[in-house]
Amino acid sequence: MAAFPLATAEVCDANSHLITNGELRALHPSFQIYGRRQVFSGPIVTLKVFEDNVLVREFLEEKGNGRVLVVDGGGSMRCAILGGNPVQQAQNNGWAGIIINGCIRDVDEINGCDIGVRALASHPMKANKKGIGEKHVPVNVAGTRIYDGEWLYADMDGILVSRASKLHVAFDTSTSPR
Repeated sequence: MAAFPLATAEVCDANSHLITNGELRALHPSFQIYGRRQVFSGPIVTLKVFEDNVLVREFLEEKGNGRVLVVDGGGSMRCAILGGNPVQQAQNNGWAGIIINGCIRDVDEINGCDIGVRALASHPMKANKKGIGEKHVPVNVAGTRIYDGEWLYADMDGILVSRASKLHVAFDTSTSPR
């Protein structure tokens, strides 16, 4: 399980230079929070699909090793591309989190899993099963270009993407009491 002890807001405050040069990016705040793990981070694996969840399921059947699956589902609100069974499998396989630019279903089941899930909304209709999509390609999600191998950091305040696996916050100790 990947741990991220710093708040995303603190990271942004302390790293304005990384934001300015594009090395640290915040996703637009368009996601709902699901799953029991509200804070998570890890290296990103990207996937681009549209109203089809075969490749999503295939990825989550693999060992996660603390990674985060970022799925560009085209922002579709017509069906769910992630459900409870694959999320349980992702939890059991050691994935840290899943970001879905689209919809999920089986919300009660997902909320019982110890994994972080972010999605635009929930929808009761299931996805197609054609296996069409692109793995390990750059994706555009919530106003941000995301690349396979970058790092994702999520908490209750939002989602950050960075090329760096470790982000630091420098605290000003000059005004702290001794």
